[in-house]
Amino acid sequence: MGFADKSNEKIGAVNRGTPCESGLCSFCRVDCQGKCETWLSSLLGRRTLIPQNYGNASLGSDNTAPQGVSYNALRIRGRVFGAEGLDAEQAASGDVTYTDAVIATHLGSHAAWPCRFPFVLGALSRNPVVDKYWDSFAVGAALCGIPLVIGENVGGGDTRTVFNKDGSIKALPDLDRRIASYLRYHDGNGVLFVQLNPNDAHNGVGDYVARVYGDKVCIEFKWGQGAKPLNGEGRITSLDFARFMKSRSYCLRPDPEDPEVARAFQEGRLPHFTRYTSMAYTGFSEPDAVQEEMARQRDGLKELGATRFALKTGAFGAPEVALGIRIASELGFELFTIDGSGGGTGMSPVDVMDQWGVPSVFLHAMAHRLAEARAKAGKQVADLAVGGGLARPSQAFKALALGAPYVKAVCMSRVFMVPAFLGCNIEGALYPERKAAVNGSWDSLPKSVAELGMTPEAIFAGYAALRERLGAEEVTRLPLGAVAMWTMCDRLGAGLQLHMAGARKFRVDCLSRNDIAAANRETAEATGIDYIADQGMEDALHMVVK
Repeated sequence: MGFADKSNEKIGAVNRGTPCESGLCSFCRVDCQGKCETWLSSLLGRRTLIPQNYGNASLGSDNTAPQGVSYNALRIRGRVFGAEGLDAEQAASGDVTYTDAVIATHLGSHAAWPCRFPFVLGALSRNPVVDKYWDSFAVGAALCGIPLVIGENVGGGDTRTVFNKDGSIKALPDLDRRIASYLRYHDGNGVLFVQLNPNDAHNGVGDYVARVYGDKVCIEFKWGQGAKPLNGEGRITSLDFARFMKSRSYCLRPDPEDPEVARAFQEGRLPHFTRYTSMAYTGFSEPDAVQEEMARQRDGLKELGATRFALKTGAFGAPEVALGIRIASELGFELFTIDGSGGGTGMSPVDVMDQWGVPSVFLHAMAHRLAEARAKAGKQVADLAVGGGLARPSQAFKALALGAPYVKAVCMSRVFMVPAFLGCNIEGALYPERKAAVNGSWDSLPKSVAELGMTPEAIFAGYAALRERLGAEEVTRLPLGAVAMWTMCDRLGAGLQLHMAGARKFRVDCLSRNDIAAANRETAEATGIDYIADQGMEDALHMVVK
């Protein structure tokens, strides 16, 4: 299925809207009845890796070398000999399949958290979509054994915040609930990040997290990115909530404290207020000053009990990426996440999302070049994660290979959100008494789902594995959105194993830049990856005449 193709007949997938490079629709609805590749994978799991109707069809390959520079213009290399990551006895026996590829990994420069997959679900900030489906996101991520990032504004916008007499935070009930949802099923794989933007930091959210959760979570500083470079904009339709957010240092337009504005809202002449998140570090002109300020914030949180820190930024450019790598490495951070402009949860202005910033493949190649320069200078490099419009197993493989050995994980959001929506819609249709609680959008199962069955066991390919793991009683307590997430993640992992085995790389840490090739010279020049017709040719010429 090529970029902008709306259907993939080989697996029976079809997009409702215009697909992005990731294969997801550019406008993804929570009530969608199917069935893009990710939607279908949330039900059928790894079965979607194999063409449908086996034995009654022949197939052609959509492998025309793409034009332009993109992840689609990178090709995955296959090998017959030279396998890495297998012990000698197994390699010699020939008893090897793709399922022997180990995708479990460790993440964190110092903490080395074990993870079942080299994926990160991040970062899910406070907005109506995330708020409604949080339990599915959190439980699903914990079951998958992957890191989850509680995004910006969750703590800062908690209307039930309880304060101590000195003005410090005594309780953040909504943040506490979100943390508890993940930790309930956390079995030691994965880790929870809590993100801080400038307003969160100003409001004392970091102080509260450091005091209450200590080493149970990793605090992530969000630097510059939110609604791409703008740091977030949202509509508020409650006068009380607008006033609360203003009291928590957010910018509100118009001013909800103005009596005339309040009267206009109450009379229906003003439909909503607009909330803006503060833009970080606008007062800093020198890189060293930025690093010093971040060190000051880190040290203050360490004194309160925090032990692990991370950094995230967006598609700004080489100076920002370089400074981020330096800060994360020199301040002892566990992870630096570099996010392209591939998608979002709805706060980014459309033209900004479409036209702003360094596209992901350029950005990720840039990060590797800068990390490599730091390593060659004999300096430590923090673990990196990259994201931005990545949703397929092949894209995860390419991102890990392009950034090797510095990129340890691929950060994805929308590909995990789709199954949560789908699972909740199915749960609401199967159990009408739960529809409101799970924010289901369907009154009954559409044909695209009903043809699979009328029970969770029949609908979700991953249900039996979760029942075996958790027990027959506990599995019934899971949100079906989480079941769908696990099913889809299992498919992502199996797809990654397929590509790893084809490259004869049987551990994630064996992946290298030699495992991919550029399908055109423009991509080769932009990424530093060998052009496909040149890759290995020198060795091949020597081999053929030896």
